[in-house]
Amino acid sequence: MDPTSPENNDAKHQQNVVVMRHGDRIDNFEPFWITTATRPWDPPLVEAGRLRAFRTGRKLKTNLGFPIHRVFVSPFLRCIQTASEVVSALCAVNDGPDIVSIEYGLCEMLNREAIRRVSVPKDGNFGFNIAELHALLPAGTVDRAVKPVYEELPQWEETVMGARTRYERVIKTLADKYPSENLLLVTHGEGVGVSVSAFLEDITVDAVEYCAYSQLRRHVFHKNKSFTAGEFEVLTHNGRTGIGYKIPMANGAMDDAM
Repeated sequence: MDPTSPENNDAKHQQNVVVMRHGDRIDNFEPFWITTATRPWDPPLVEAGRLRAFRTGRKLKTNLGFPIHRVFVSPFLRCIQTASEVVSALCAVNDGPDIVSIEYGLCEMLNREAIRRVSVPKDGNFGFNIAELHALLPAGTVDRAVKPVYEELPQWEETVMGARTRYERVIKTLADKYPSENLLLVTHGEGVGVSVSAFLEDITVDAVEYCAYSQLRRHVFHKNKSFTAGEFEVLTHNGRTGIGYKIPMANGAMDDAM
């Protein structure tokens, strides 16, 4: 029996959650793309973004020191494509994740801070076809039966603080839903920032590069088919994996975290 299984009556282990941003999106490299796009709010990756995502997947396998059991991904195309490349990389070197699921709660902030107003669909329908998105993920990895934490997109226009609360909630809820498994969450820049700022007191995240990722870890204690968990510890160092953040100094100024 797996010692981290909740069926084990008395077990303790460390759960890891990796939160990753998507790769390089086309509209930031080809400014006229939006003028002919049928879905201007949902840009795909450029080829360099696909390559970056695949290489990041290889880096995760090499550097993390633990397997990824389950992947959750935002429904936006750039995240789906990123997850596809990362999962392919992980599977190519064995010990890849068995299950990939789409999670609305990991979606982009639905406000003008993140999406240009001219790109928003006029009828408010972002029009995600989940079956088509599933088809873009590696064959045999999709679990269509998983119930998402958020069963639909947030309403336009959500506040920045509302989006940050959403990201924090979905990280915690997914971890609690699968306490025996290590998770990879593929989301957007703000979501990755929240994965650091929500669990490090007074931190200000000021940079999240394409395919940047954070790592969270907590102790999980299983007993009699139930569990309790400690607080998440942020293992991500400033600048190491594409995330830059600052901490307050004694005089109230901000300084780069060490």
